[in-house]
Amino acid sequence: MKNIILTGDRPTGKLHIGHYVGSLKRRVELQNSGKFDKIYVMIADAQALTDNFDNPDKVRANITEVALDYLACGLDPQKSTIFIQSYVQELTELTFYYMNLVTLSRLERNPTVKTELKMRNFENSIPMGFLTYPVSQAADITAFKATTVPVGEDQLPMLEQAREIVRSFNGLYGETLVEPKAVLPDNKSCLRLPGTDGMAKMSKSLGNCIYLSDSADEIKRKVMGMYTDPNHIKVTDPGDTKNNPTFIYLDAFSTEEHFKAYLPEYACLDELKAHYEAGGLGDMKVKKFLNAVMQETLEPIRTRREALEKDLPAIWDMLYKGSEEARAVAAETLSEVKKAMKIDYFADRK
Repeated sequence: MKNIILTGDRPTGKLHIGHYVGSLKRRVELQNSGKFDKIYVMIADAQALTDNFDNPDKVRANITEVALDYLACGLDPQKSTIFIQSYVQELTELTFYYMNLVTLSRLERNPTVKTELKMRNFENSIPMGFLTYPVSQAADITAFKATTVPVGEDQLPMLEQAREIVRSFNGLYGETLVEPKAVLPDNKSCLRLPGTDGMAKMSKSLGNCIYLSDSADEIKRKVMGMYTDPNHIKVTDPGDTKNNPTFIYLDAFSTEEHFKAYLPEYACLDELKAHYEAGGLGDMKVKKFLNAVMQETLEPIRTRREALEKDLPAIWDMLYKGSEEARAVAAETLSEVKKAMKIDYFADRK
């Protein structure tokens, strides 16, 4: 069996550093590892419309932004097929068939869905498209026979639901679909990067993100204004590093080389943490170091993005070619699914 990756993002805004450490950086590493036969990267515009149905212009505009972020971070269209979800119409038909394999109560119990519903304040006016988001995601994954899905920790319940749908389908109709497995970030601190305001999740809607495309000044402003330990009032006070976004970000991004370059009085992050926890280390010094780390990390991405932005027709040409290729593959899977379900009535006439 081939090793295939399916991954992607909703185009509801530019991508931020939570996306980068949660999955995007890992995708690039996997792309360049040589261990996978095929990699599909989906811009999930149809899923984005489930809670942006009244603002399609927003979704359309952000397809370009997400594509630019992908390429700037190192995704290579020569190695990965980057495509737009809604262009692959076969995914909608697969979703419709899979809806019969999951109950409403099971969808409502999905932890990721419950969290997202609460965050968006849908209450009793839940769009059906949003509620069936996990079913759509199962269609996306299985259409390309993905064996591996790089995800953040918050997306694990969605992947488990896809696995359940695969098992149900194969149990009813015979071995047809491939059951995927998750790949989480290597660095545990990257599993769920908090927002700059200390909230549990970095979110575009909460305005607590550092974007991959942010200018040097914007990055500095956001880092210097970050939430830290509210009980660390004086420099001499002992501080908390475990629930402190500045240290969580340093866990995700800093290396020993960064310490040598920007903070040589400390050999590594453990030493910096120990000093902060004991007292005697101010937040400003930590933030200045974090800013230097973030600037070094994001500057090359921003520079590549600015260069790519000068030729947007080339970006859309790449997306068209990728979408055509993806649709051809999904059509083959749909044909196999309909055959297994015995609804390929006119297959012999083609």
